[in-house]
Amino acid sequence: MMRFIALLVVCCLALPAAAPKKKKHAPQAPASSSIAQKWLKSMTPRERAAQLLMVQFYGESPNARSKAYRDYVTLVRDLKVGGLIVLNRVQNGIVKRAEPYQMAAFLNRMQKLAKVPLIVGGDFERGASMRMNSTTLFPHLMAYGAANDLEATRALGRATARESRAMGVQWVFAPDADVNNNPDNPIINIRAFSENPEAVSAHVTAFIEGAHSDAQYPVLTTVKHFPGHGDTATDSHIGLATISATRERMEKVELAPFRAAIAAGVDSVMTAHLNVPALEPVEMPATVSKAILTGILREEMGFKGLITTDAMDMQGLSKFFPPGEAAVRAIEAGVDLLLIPTNARASVDAILAAVKSGRLTQKRIDESALKILNAKVRVGLNKKKLVDLEALSDLIESPEDEQTAQLVAEKALALVKNEGGLLPLRDGANACFYLLGAGRFSTQGRDMMELLRARAPKAKAVLLDPQLPPEEYTRLAGETAACSAVVIAAYVTSGAYRGNVALAGNYPAFVDQLLATGKPVAFVALGNPYLLRAYPGVPAYLATFSTVLPSETAAVRALFGEIPVNGKLPVTIPGLAEYGFGLRIEARQ
Repeated sequence: MMRFIALLVVCCLALPAAAPKKKKHAPQAPASSSIAQKWLKSMTPRERAAQLLMVQFYGESPNARSKAYRDYVTLVRDLKVGGLIVLNRVQNGIVKRAEPYQMAAFLNRMQKLAKVPLIVGGDFERGASMRMNSTTLFPHLMAYGAANDLEATRALGRATARESRAMGVQWVFAPDADVNNNPDNPIINIRAFSENPEAVSAHVTAFIEGAHSDAQYPVLTTVKHFPGHGDTATDSHIGLATISATRERMEKVELAPFRAAIAAGVDSVMTAHLNVPALEPVEMPATVSKAILTGILREEMGFKGLITTDAMDMQGLSKFFPPGEAAVRAIEAGVDLLLIPTNARASVDAILAAVKSGRLTQKRIDESALKILNAKVRVGLNKKKLVDLEALSDLIESPEDEQTAQLVAEKALALVKNEGGLLPLRDGANACFYLLGAGRFSTQGRDMMELLRARAPKAKAVLLDPQLPPEEYTRLAGETAACSAVVIAAYVTSGAYRGNVALAGNYPAFVDQLLATGKPVAFVALGNPYLLRAYPGVPAYLATFSTVLPSETAAVRALFGEIPVNGKLPVTIPGLAEYGFGLRIEARQ
């Protein structure tokens, strides 16, 4: 039946329209500035090695008498690391994001301690909100792929640069250039734009152009995870993933977006902890492969910018080498920046020992240190390293950015099934809504509950926990007799150390119970679009490609017929829906 509908309704997803030619960003390897040269000459060999390190912090501003603060002083003032990167704390499985003012105040304190200005990084793939509260909630990148709007992606890059600089971040570890062509990928998934390398290339280029478009907010951009993490079924946080594709396939698929990014003037490339036999005959993470980083990225692809590792505490690297050895091998392979080494001091010691033994040369260390120092000059840290706290609030969470995010979320909606014209709901006031959230400690789903209650105050709407006992789910399924329809909203995204992108806990059995009731069921995939593979019998299936509030709002509006739905799948759902498929429904008048 699905194939018949597809033939009637769908044509292949058009690739994003070509963007007008724009002036390229600054050259990837600009002439060394006199300021960077001066900084380098003032440094000892130990300080030069430390410039290659970027260590984690959590956006908090600890008391100056606390151990946490003293540890940062040791890293910044004494060891003199080159930079910091903001991460989220995870407690009880729930992500806790930083507050902009608190982080900015902390960074000002650290910058005052630093002999040479620190460069600060952030994994801001979907804007600063990936790590920060009180910033614009942009959808995940796959929603941009579904929306098929390059100007929107360009606007995302522009806003990310502005919000980043407002809070003291100058190095954006985005965009993601992975081609998500493996539905079982547990760590990329909706972080990627698409499974189509041409579409990914176009969006990656647009993001870089946007991020580089305003000289008032200069940032470094980064494409990741080289040479491509999209065709894996292993999370490199917990093991060494393998890409088994041929070199010919990788040239056409995985490497294409990286070539596009280099042509667009991307500042840095992040390595992946992947085993890639087609590119490196010896089993090892690409992060420490000279054949991949120097041979392919530098020599064949002509990249002259900064090469950074992925986080070095990930087990795809750390289980194979102790901290110091991992650092030395990465530098031997061609890396400039060591991101989140498991032991910063041990890494510096190992680098110095490698120079002393002749395994590395001081010239090699100086080359990378100078690149990093030049990058600091390029983003203006020699002129201004402190955050203007008074200006911060006017540069983040702007109404214009929020409107753009909402429009993207609405354009991204893709309707994959709609048997009997179930959507939009004919009788939403008497429907039953079951939100499959992340758990009792999570706020996920609470906003959607409020949106539903505003439209159907008497409807049954329940926010669930995957660890509820089976009998509770049986009871809920038995209460659907009075429901005009059943709507399941499933929050599933990729996440470090999860190992899969399936429904959690007792949710799968509950979905089966709801389908067995005989009630018309609409399934809303808030996040992972491939969930339809587990429930091909659902009458209606709507994909948002993101879990953020704009996507929740878009889904609710679509359910109640307030907006049209005309997005197209940026990925294939094997055996069920092809790339580019999407049914269209109009808004109710």
